[in-house]
Amino acid sequence: MKVNGTPYRSLWWDQDADALQIIDQRWLPHDFRIQQLDSLPDYATAIRDMHVRGAPLIGATAAYGLAFALRQAPSDAAMAEAYTTLHATRPTAINLKWALDRMQAAVAPLPEGARAAAAFALAHEIADEDVEINRRIGVHGLTLIRAIAARKPKGEPVRLLTHCNAGWLATVDWGTATSPMYHAHDAGLPIHVWVDETRPRNQGALTAWELGSHGISHNYITDNAGGHLMQRGQVDLVITGTDRTTRAGDVCNKIGTYLKALAAHDNGVPFYVALPSPTIDWTVTDGIAEIPIEDRSEREVTHVQGQTDAGIASVQVTPQGTPGGNPAFDVTPARLVTGLITERGICDASTDGLAGLFPDRATR
Repeated sequence: MKVNGTPYRSLWWDQDADALQIIDQRWLPHDFRIQQLDSLPDYATAIRDMHVRGAPLIGATAAYGLAFALRQAPSDAAMAEAYTTLHATRPTAINLKWALDRMQAAVAPLPEGARAAAAFALAHEIADEDVEINRRIGVHGLTLIRAIAARKPKGEPVRLLTHCNAGWLATVDWGTATSPMYHAHDAGLPIHVWVDETRPRNQGALTAWELGSHGISHNYITDNAGGHLMQRGQVDLVITGTDRTTRAGDVCNKIGTYLKALAAHDNGVPFYVALPSPTIDWTVTDGIAEIPIEDRSEREVTHVQGQTDAGIASVQVTPQGTPGGNPAFDVTPARLVTGLITERGICDASTDGLAGLFPDRATR
């Protein structure tokens, strides 16, 4: 996608610097900064402290991190240490483990001297695969938007609601939940997007920044306005992303997604989840019981960051001494999900639905 007219991915390998470059998302939407990662601690910090965020992007960053570590030391012990360091950064998003497992399985049988080159080749492949997966999610999701548009008076926009940021900033490119929106806009379909602010890190502001840069009509709303809009008939379709989905179709996503699903269910609004297949955890059936929920720093709740006259600053919004609680994700049961938009098509949020699209993986 483009920033001020220049095409960017959210990460890329800079051949001249021989290093990974990332968009440091802590400063968006107010300041566009690029960071170079030069050590394994840099990679781990970037993932843990959300310089990069979003399950697909975390996975791609971890893949490059393991490749970088193997260039420094290609031994089994060094690979195991790097795997452990990177895996410990974020517990909920399954793409992190998926990418590390894939990398480790590919390079472990190789002689030490061949490991780094093979690891970098696979990291590049994982990044490119993510772009194509998300492009195809957009192609399939576009069919839903077209169907709604066909039922509307000519020129009336399809009104979509999304939560958190499942845009190109959360992936290598295109995004998951936003990919159908970009495809619809580029196809000339009128759309309007309600963008949840998404406390505590206000990641909806990233979605608004993306959509505004692409010329898509949108409004930035509070977390709790979505239900009201659905009651008033002002939402035609909800699309969110996911950080981990069970084989039975339960969806784990940014905290507050469950509440959007409840409101959509109560008001008869279709609730779809854009689901890149690496986010499916085929080992888990019950999302509420089995998916670990990350508890993050209470400071993310007690303080907010924004633009001031003096620059970007953090301010406290709570009484002094009041502790904050910060579960970062929640689980939406499959029964509340209308369907899953994957790179292979759209299916029911169920064991049979996912197995029908991914028979090669569901039987493992």
